[in-house]
Amino acid sequence: MKKHTISILVENKFGALNRIVGLFSARGYNIDSISVGTSEDDSVARVTIVSKGDDDVIEQIIKQLNKLIDVTKVVDLTYDNFVERELVLIKVAANRNSRSELMQISEIFRSKIIDISPRSITIEATGSEQKVDAMIKMLDPFGIKEIARTGRVALKREFEGTV
Repeated sequence: MKKHTISILVENKFGALNRIVGLFSARGYNIDSISVGTSEDDSVARVTIVSKGDDDVIEQIIKQLNKLIDVTKVVDLTYDNFVERELVLIKVAANRNSRSELMQISEIFRSKIIDISPRSITIEATGSEQKVDAMIKMLDPFGIKEIARTGRVALKREFEGTV
């Protein structure tokens, strides 16, 4: 089963997100990640959902999403050219001996150290799911205390052609 990235524009109204999530749960579809926020228009929210399924299952989900009240547009970005990012905050155990190595790892991944204490460092990173996963694997041996991930946000690329 392939991971699909589904972009949904929905009227920014009470209950709209609940109906979208309810559609997935009522039909037994799993949501791998979900990200929601206002769009360029405050009255419209963009919901980005990542879900696994074959093309027929995803096609059914999209048809059902299009029938929901408040949903204005649904696009499966999976086969389009799109940009995606994920944000992660990782709190890692740190002491005097490990701090410099953690700072080097952070620099290599072009991330930021946003908090520091005598026993931990919190790192902020953005990038693809693969980049975030790789960073987590690099930090795991130090002792990860907490992780908060946003899930994927994505937009279709407008430029089509060669540079």
